[in-house]
Amino acid sequence: MRKAGRVVAEMHAKTREAIRPGITTMELDRIARDVLDKRGARSNFLNYHGFPAVICTSPNDMIVHGIPSETVVLQDGDIISIDCGAIIEGYHGDAAYTAGVGDISPEARKIIEVTEASLVAGIQQMVDGNRLTDIGHAVQTIAEAGGYSVVREYVGHAIGTAMHEEPQVPNYGPPGKGPKLRSGMVFAIEPMINMGRPETFLLEDGWSVVTADGSLSVHVEHTIAITDNGPEIYTIP
Repeated sequence: MRKAGRVVAEMHAKTREAIRPGITTMELDRIARDVLDKRGARSNFLNYHGFPAVICTSPNDMIVHGIPSETVVLQDGDIISIDCGAIIEGYHGDAAYTAGVGDISPEARKIIEVTEASLVAGIQQMVDGNRLTDIGHAVQTIAEAGGYSVVREYVGHAIGTAMHEEPQVPNYGPPGKGPKLRSGMVFAIEPMINMGRPETFLLEDGWSVVTADGSLSVHVEHTIAITDNGPEIYTIP
């Protein structure tokens, strides 16, 4: 899983370097495919329930699962979330980031920073003996303190020899509930935070999920293992 995570981290780095006004989301997908090919990894997104790409590209008010397209051209001031994964030797990595395109507004910069902080807070709860809901409670506390809302319909998950394993990991809820966290467990923690209300809307393509009120949304994610020495993030270089 460390190997898979490093491939995902490289996909993040290469796509992040390429984000600029005028690039299409399909060009970003091609960059990510090139990393997979060079590293001998398989995509866990491509053909997953029919998904047609190796990354999800979700700009502005799109929360998750945006399909890369030659006709979606990033503009100065946009934000874009990139979600991607990789399989190495049967084990999965999965992670997402949100980046600004060109010169973004202070409001957009703030929600990205707060969402990233909420992920850090969730990861800090990933220690042996804590409860599963301690993770989501930490995410929700940071997000709502910043004045934002937490998406309910889409959540994090355990991960291993499949991309989505049980249990699910909501980004909200009371602390101290659910199964105890134990060393050796691995989860993909992925806050999805909206600038406006938490409600979502699924577009006609059957994949792309947007905020119901048209407000900006930010999605960040890492694959993290619980170890005897605390959490270990697999999807960083």
